Amino acid sequence: MIAWDQLGEYAPLLLMGALATVRVSVGAILLSIPLGLLWALATLSGKALLAKPVTYLINLVRGTPMIVLLFYIYFVAPDLGVQLNAMDAAILGLGFAYSTYLAEIFRAGIEAVDAGQMEAARSIGMGRVKAMRRVVLPQAFRLALPPLANMFVMMVKDSALASTISVNEVTRQGQLIAASTFDNTTVYTLVAVLYLAMTLPLMSFTKWLEQRFGKHRDR
Repeated sequence: MIAWDQLGEYAPLLLMGALATVRVSVGAILLSIPLGLLWALATLSGKALLAKPVTYLINLVRGTPMIVLLFYIYFVAPDLGVQLNAMDAAILGLGFAYSTYLAEIFRAGIEAVDAGQMEAARSIGMGRVKAMRRVVLPQAFRLALPPLANMFVMMVKDSALASTISVNEVTRQGQLIAASTFDNTTVYTLVAVLYLAMTLPLMSFTKWLEQRFGKHRDR
């Protein structure tokens, strides 16, 4: 049974955890987007010296559990002279890991744009970079919006992995409260509600983006 009378005691700690979850998620999203686009452009560059190493990197990261990547950044990197606090390590780990998934989404979006669009842009005097930026990427972004939206929601949920390197985000706060009160039902119900409070508005926002800018807008 949910102990409603305990809500006032649990809520402040869980809300602090929710703020940490938002910090991790927003930081990871902001890091993963430019990195993912960079990886995608590198793999499509046609230059083997650039495309092959990036492709290997993408496959390596995608084939490694995200939690292991976090452990490497937080626990192993200090042995190599790189010391990060738990929050920065979580943002870097999640952002870097998700950039490889976004790279595949961006690559698929760019490849889905008709090749004639690039040729038409070049024929009116645009350079390759300008044609990519002004003509191809906007169309690729519209095509990639639905999978991007799903990926952002997954990023918020996977921010719970930051608890494994001692970031006091909402899941870890819930674990600490539950361990001291044994009120698992109330605590984890509140944790689930907080995640829904974060992901449902994000789903609505990405749905709006898709309707406003996505490919369905042309129908």
